[in-house]
This record gives sequence, structure tokens and C-alpha cells, in this order.
Amino acid sequence: MTPDLHDLELLLRSDTPIVLIESIEEGRVLELFSRLALRISEPAFSWTVTDGLRRIEFEADSQRMLAEPTEILRHIRVTTQRGLYLLLDFHPYLDNALHVRLLKEIAQSYVGLPRTLILVSHALEVPPELRHLSVRFTLRLPDRNRLKALIREEAKLWQEIGDQGSVRTTRQALDQLAENLLGITESDARRLIRNAIRNDGAITQNDVEAVKRAKYELLSPEGIISFEYDTRSFADIAGLSNLKAWIERRRDAFLDPDRQRDHPRGILLLGVQGGGKSLAAKAVAGRFGVPLLRLDFGALYDKYIGETEKNLRKALETADLMAPCVLWVDEIEKGIASGSEDEGVGRRVLGTLLTWMAERKTRVFLAATANDISRLPPELIRKGRIDEIFFVDLPPAEVRRDIFAIHLKQRGLIPEAFDLDVLAQASEGFTGAGIEQAVVSALFADTTKDGAISTETLLSELASTQPLSVVMDVQIERLRTWARERTVPAHGSMVPREP
Repeated sequence: MTPDLHDLELLLRSDTPIVLIESIEEGRVLELFSRLALRISEPAFSWTVTDGLRRIEFEADSQRMLAEPTEILRHIRVTTQRGLYLLLDFHPYLDNALHVRLLKEIAQSYVGLPRTLILVSHALEVPPELRHLSVRFTLRLPDRNRLKALIREEAKLWQEIGDQGSVRTTRQALDQLAENLLGITESDARRLIRNAIRNDGAITQNDVEAVKRAKYELLSPEGIISFEYDTRSFADIAGLSNLKAWIERRRDAFLDPDRQRDHPRGILLLGVQGGGKSLAAKAVAGRFGVPLLRLDFGALYDKYIGETEKNLRKALETADLMAPCVLWVDEIEKGIASGSEDEGVGRRVLGTLLTWMAERKTRVFLAATANDISRLPPELIRKGRIDEIFFVDLPPAEVRRDIFAIHLKQRGLIPEAFDLDVLAQASEGFTGAGIEQAVVSALFADTTKDGAISTETLLSELASTQPLSVVMDVQIERLRTWARERTVPAHGSMVPREP
């Protein structure tokens, strides 16, 4: 007996008159109840608005005269036949008072004549009158062993139908494919496996990456969480030596699926705007070699009461299902800032997030960035919620030198052709973003006859721009003062205060 069949049989023996199943796997639900009906010797029926009522344990004609929602409920209420009645996609009719009353009367008469109503839909919001008479049942998602069995089944089917040879793969690719299919339904897993095999008769690393992206599209179609494909290498980021070393020491522990406790949980990157916090968050995912998901608080908030928290819970569930992964929350203070006049939505969002941070068992590494620590509630930044707070200050001279070299090289220029030491000194007080913009601006400025920019061109652009340390000197000084005793400097040492 499968686990789903066993769980469902136990549920039905608890004498609950209404069972709610939210699932897109309608075919799997029907097959499950067909087997269960034969096992417990109970007739099972399915109803749709298109075909009416029919038996599901064997081939039978549909009773189309019972296609109307009101008629099928009246029929079930007066029938003397006990059984299981699956009402498929009945959710649009639950806002009708007559339907609610009929459902309630059928459920209340269960003790005298057991007629179990099973409501099956992609989404079900039950009227308050029926909640005490209902119980929810969730189909189990396939585990690794089941997914490997599905891969074998699809490989065998491809071989038999196409008269092909065996599917080419390696144990590593097969294990990675099964790992990346965790968290989705069995029918979706079959489809993705089938697509991977039929593409070229093989399961390769490219198939694993394609499945990873397709899985994300299945789990988060609303756009609350986005899949970031650009996960930078640590080599693409100048400085941040303390952060890089910290991540490196925890990489193996995070990637170990058999580790039972103390997985790295996350970091908060605090610092000045344009200092490289977002780039660092991307690089964490790149170093771990896992998907990077970005939580967009702008898409999260909803005008309807309760919907914002529901959106957040769904987003966090998506991250859990994509594990192992990095969840990047950019400018987190904008979503959960204390003191906001939003009728408590911000506080409820914070509560939802804190509960998830404290209780999650999955390998989801939280990489949050913030510009204004004063807007963050103390509950969020205490140890235990996150592992460490890193302060990303304005880059020192040696880091600015590396930043120039990186951005020049990315644009097809030879860093050695420039006086990087002079540029590093001239860019004191600039952020990494400011240095990049100086390089971009120089490319559009007057150039030499051969079309190449020079050190002088870059110096001219730097001189014509006010660095962030001047524009936001008060805010930066306040951040540094707060961070000096409370955070770890990401660059290795805190930039000293200006005299």
C-alpha cells in the first residue's frame, strides 16, 4: 500500500464527512480513490459540471442529468447509497447559499448514512459553516527514491516506444536530477523527466540545469520570487575578504544533505548604497553552486487584508521547495520596517518571516541586504535568526584598485595599460558602483584617436563627480558608528573615520 493510500484510508475511518483536496493532479486523485474504493468495498463516484456523475472503479456511463451543481447535491442528499463522492472543481459554486446548505445537510446526516464528500480543486476556500465538518488532505510529494523510480520508468518507456538504446547518463547526473525534482508533484516530475530524456536520449548536466529553471517556473508563477540566473563568482568581486572567508568555511556544511543540524542559516549585509551588497548576495549563491531566488517585497504586498502574509508564506514555501538555495532579500528594511503606518501589515509580515527563520529545517541560506539599520526591528538582527552581520563599507584603496581592473577587463580593456594606483587614490570615497559608472562615462567621453580611453580620461570623470562619501557623509558616518561594535567588516578592516 502506498503512503497516500494508507493516509487516506486512515482519514476516512475517522468519520469526517467532507474531505478537501487542493491539487492540480486530478488524475492521480481519481486513481487513488478508485483503488481505495476497491480496497474498502465502498462505491466511489466523480462529478464534473460537464459530464455529471459516474462510477470511477470501473467503466460506466455518466449520468448527465446530474450535471448541474444543485441537482447533484440534491441527489446525494436523498440517495440511500453510501459512498465516496468526488466533486471536481466545485469551488465556483461554494458562494451559493443553497449549495452551502445542501452540503451542510449531507455532512450532518453522515452518522446515519455515511456519504463522504471529497472536494477536489486547485484552490479551495471553504465557507465558515462547513469548516468544522471538513478536513484537508494533501497528496505527498515524491521523495528521492520515488523520483529515481520515475526516471527509470520514463527511460524504459522511451526505449520501448522509440525502439531506442538505453538512456545515456551518469550516476551523478541522475542523482542531481532527482535532487532538483524534489518539491514538485509527481505528474510535473514525469513531464520534466520525459522532456529531458526525449531531447537527446540522455540525462546530462545541461538537463539538470534546465529542470532547475523549469521547477522554479512551476513553483512561483506569480513573480513574488524571481529566479536570478546571474550568480557571480567570488573572483568577480573585489575585496570582501572577511565575507569570502566566512562563506568558504561554511560551504561544505551547507551543501551536505546528510548533515542533521547546524546548517548555515544566513547573513545580513549592511552598508552604503552601491557598495556591493547585492553583488555579494549573488556571489554567495555562485560560491555555494545553488539557485539564487530573489524575494520582491514590492510584488509581495497586496491591498486585501491577509493576502500579503499569505503571499509571503507561499514565497517562503517556494524557497523551501527549491532547497538547497540562497534566498536574497534586497533592502529588507523596506518590507518589514518598524513604525510603519500600514495597519499592522508590516508587523504581521515580520512575524511570519521570523517564525520561518527560526523554525525552518531546509537548506535555504538567507542573504538579506539593508541600507538603513535604524529601520530594522531588533528581533530580526539578533544572533540565532541570522549567523552574522557584515558591514560593507566604502572600499579601501587596494580594493578600489581591483574594482577598476575588473570593470576595465569586463569592457575589453587591458587593466595593465592604466595607472591603477593613481586611479585608486583619486577615487577615494567612491563606491564600487561609482567606480563602474566612471568607467562607463569615460567610454562615452572624448577618447584618443585609436578609440581607447586613458588614465587621464578616467581621472577627468572622477574629478567631475562627487563621491558618495561627500554626498551622504552624515548617513555614512552614522552607519559606521553603529556598525563598529556590532558587525564584522566585510572588507577586512573598518575604514577609519575622516578627520
